[in-house]
Amino acid sequence: MRKNWLFVLGSLTGVGLTLLVTQNGPLMARATAAGSDTYSQLNLFGEVFERVKSDYVEKPEDSKLVEGAINGMVSSLDPHSRYMNAKAWQEMQETTSGEFGGLGIEVTMEDGLVKVVAPIDDTPAAKAGILSGDLITKIDGEAVQGLTLEQAVNKMKGAADTKTKLTIVRKGKNQPFDVSITREIIRVKPVRYHTDGGDIGYIRITSFNEQTTDGLHKAIADVEKQIPQDKLAGFVLDLRNNPGGLLDQAVSVVSSFLARGEVVSTRGRNPEETQRFTAHGGDLTKGKPLVVLINGGSASASEIVAGALHDHKRATLIGTRSFGKGSVQTIIPLGAGNGALALTTARYFTPSGHSIQAEGITPDVEVLQDVPDDLKGRSDTMGEASMRGHLAAEGKEHTGSQSYVPPDEKNDKALHAAYNLLRGGATANAVVPPAPKQTVPN
Repeated sequence: MRKNWLFVLGSLTGVGLTLLVTQNGPLMARATAAGSDTYSQLNLFGEVFERVKSDYVEKPEDSKLVEGAINGMVSSLDPHSRYMNAKAWQEMQETTSGEFGGLGIEVTMEDGLVKVVAPIDDTPAAKAGILSGDLITKIDGEAVQGLTLEQAVNKMKGAADTKTKLTIVRKGKNQPFDVSITREIIRVKPVRYHTDGGDIGYIRITSFNEQTTDGLHKAIADVEKQIPQDKLAGFVLDLRNNPGGLLDQAVSVVSSFLARGEVVSTRGRNPEETQRFTAHGGDLTKGKPLVVLINGGSASASEIVAGALHDHKRATLIGTRSFGKGSVQTIIPLGAGNGALALTTARYFTPSGHSIQAEGITPDVEVLQDVPDDLKGRSDTMGEASMRGHLAAEGKEHTGSQSYVPPDEKNDKALHAAYNLLRGGATANAVVPPAPKQTVPN
């Protein structure tokens, strides 16, 4: 079953090619619909494959050569397409289910190094001070250069209570430095919430996994139990430093605040591949005002949610410009023992037709945080537009946005701006719109 994954093949015959490898001769290829150039390139691949098998200083394993070739082909497409072998595919399924062993860190690959998208709240990585934008150059003293993303992630995962050492390169620091982290069982609770002042519900979504929608529904219900409807001024939905996740969960989250209307459309290479996803289920908050917080670490599924609620005039956005990851990766299982492919198959667009790719979402009210001296110059996320090989924007590209969130709420300027706005205060002349009046059929 295919799943659309937002964050960052079938078989060889599935792409119109049948490859035959002979024991003593070059690779032979039959292309079902290819010209002479394709034949020539396939013959070149076969010749290199056979040359490596016969002449490399140590006898290589055929399976590793093929896996390496697939990795090279897929990773050359864009920063988010990748091949996962059987083990990596299993681990990804565990991650999306919300529980796994490791450090609690969302990463991507950039220029051969592992780049931190965001640490997950209350995990070993977050507690150790790992920041969005950090580059991991070594894991337990072994260079990351040359490893695939899955290989690097596998090295960081491990049994609870075991330690790993990461070598970090951080913008603003002259020298790499080491961070020792003790692994834990990571139980990602994607939704956290509390009430503020007896009149506002605060809900933070840290990722979009299979538990997100249920967690959100519980949060809304609990807030409404604690605050009577006549005293409930509204909700703050915090999506800052949320790296994304499952597309269906993003649609369900929007549906919790919007009774009807388009949430997102995805457009592939061919016009007939366009898909539209609409809200369903009804507004659980009964039209209460809503503020959404975003920043440079808000990516992918987070941007879908923020963009949809903004375009439908359901929410006011406060914070800094989002990451700008506007592409969809479809997870394509390749059969028993063969792993899966995460392949970029479409761009996504907000209900107004805006592409977020390499542009991001600009908030209605920009609020910059006061950054501690030791983090100044290192609190910005470079964004999608800075990633090598990214899909080009349809308009002007933007890169770099503040992603620092103060650990103490009393110092959180964006959060206090949201509270002030919901309580009727002026914030840069912004007005929080109530939910549009809608008739929902019984």
